[in-house]
Amino acid sequence: MTEKLKEIISRYINVNPDTITPEADLRGDLGMTSLELVDMAVAIEDEYGIQLDDLAMVNTKTVADILALLQK
Repeated sequence: MTEKLKEIISRYINVNPDTITPEADLRGDLGMTSLELVDMAVAIEDEYGIQLDDLAMVNTKTVADILALLQK
């Protein structure tokens, strides 16, 4: 699951998926904008066939936070 998530994230930012770590801050370290975060959330929902909680996504700070949401 982690590798697929890294691929999805890297679609929205110009970075090699291998450099994305679970501890990476989506906004601070990876520089994602609000629009990129929304687009990424939609792509995650499509990829995994799930519906992410909007409030949970607003509070998501790191790649590990997204992984935790996916494991619920």
